[in-house]
Amino acid sequence: MTKQKLDDHRMTLLRGLPKIDEVMLSLEKKGAFARTPKYIVKSICRSVVEELRQEILNKQMDAKGMRLPTAGEVVDKVMRIINGLHQYRLRKVVNATGVILHTNLGRAPLCADALQRLMEIAGGYSNLEYDLVKGERGLRYDHVQKILCELSGAEDALVVNNNAAAVLLALNTLAEGKQVIVSRGELVEIGGEFRIPEVMEKSGACLYEVGTTNRTRLKDYEKAIGPETALILKVHTSNFRIIGFTEDTDLASLVALGKNYGIPVMYDLGSGCFAELDRYGLEREPTVRDVLATGVGVVTFSGDKLLGGPQAGVILGQKDILQKIKKNPLNRALRIDKLTLAALEATLMQYLQPEMAVTRLRVLMALTEKLADVTKRAKKLLSMLRKEHFEGLAISVTKGFSMSGGGSLPAQEIPTMLLSIVSTHMSPSSLEERLRRLDVPIIARIAEDEVLFDMRTIEEGEFPYIRDGLKKITSS
Repeated sequence: MTKQKLDDHRMTLLRGLPKIDEVMLSLEKKGAFARTPKYIVKSICRSVVEELRQEILNKQMDAKGMRLPTAGEVVDKVMRIINGLHQYRLRKVVNATGVILHTNLGRAPLCADALQRLMEIAGGYSNLEYDLVKGERGLRYDHVQKILCELSGAEDALVVNNNAAAVLLALNTLAEGKQVIVSRGELVEIGGEFRIPEVMEKSGACLYEVGTTNRTRLKDYEKAIGPETALILKVHTSNFRIIGFTEDTDLASLVALGKNYGIPVMYDLGSGCFAELDRYGLEREPTVRDVLATGVGVVTFSGDKLLGGPQAGVILGQKDILQKIKKNPLNRALRIDKLTLAALEATLMQYLQPEMAVTRLRVLMALTEKLADVTKRAKKLLSMLRKEHFEGLAISVTKGFSMSGGGSLPAQEIPTMLLSIVSTHMSPSSLEERLRRLDVPIIARIAEDEVLFDMRTIEEGEFPYIRDGLKKITSS
């Protein structure tokens, strides 16, 4: 086909594109307007027809490859888009990866008490910023300030919407336009490619790197102190480990150095831990109370990591410093809402009985559960699935390791039991993809040509989702 004939053919196709009014009439007959406002349906129609127009104009096709889309095809496509609008995009999934604090899967699941509090507070009015004793306006932060201070030993507390916000707010308050000393080995990158130097730049503070990637001594910090130094920042390298020829300056030494020069010290703890994890055979993670006992001026950490609560950024420390941070106008932009406060307060209350917290907070349960109990749960799921006699699936149980995830305990491998699934009809990648496309998606991992379900992150209440999902996959 010559270029001229190709262009003529394109023009014929363009003139034959379905008219918007015709498509709308067909959609009305299908009941589209009963579910979705007419203006939205019309906008979708225009987008679909315009997409077809661009496809005709841009694609390099031969005569056989170019055909006129029918009105029915356009109607069907519009209906699929409309149906998609009525489906939730944020959905429940089964985390079978073995990554306990999986950032992409929402990190810490909330405990039962937190869920109950969400229902109570979200469904009506609350005293979010109302002092019930004085009968006047109050502060939203007061609802969690006292319990945070009691649990941690801090003089004062503030909560914002995540830890990056907490770091940004603290740096902007304490060091805008001035220098902040940080070890080169602690310039970490957190989730979503956000880096400490970039957060610091946005705060208005000036980064002053000291030491090397693997060794930073106290004298390196001391040499860097000058008239423009406003803060010493220590960052917990919670998402990686440097081993071998290394040297680090402990927080207590930095606090002492700061006091000598009248410079506050801030610790970005990252993953705030209130439980003594080493009691359960895990590597020791510094607790929030341990950190504040050093006399550090301000500490920041996440609410949805080892704390086991909702997304939040917790700021604890000395009262004079916290009062400055609270008065920063940025605080209003970064503040948390009533739902976060409700869930966080309920989560914190679990730690009033520390021995019970590990049985009520799913993150701590998954981290500390005995391997024997994980094995028992794995065998129970195996028995359930084998009773279904899934055609073409070989299912067995094998040993493996889980990970804490979420930028915490990076070097810790936690023994677990894995449910191994091998299909004779499809590749591991195809099976994994089909699991992801279920109504309740199952997010698994692949290793050595097996699809693996890690039982440490699967609760017994989720067994039916796995059974029904495999039924659907094997019967299609």
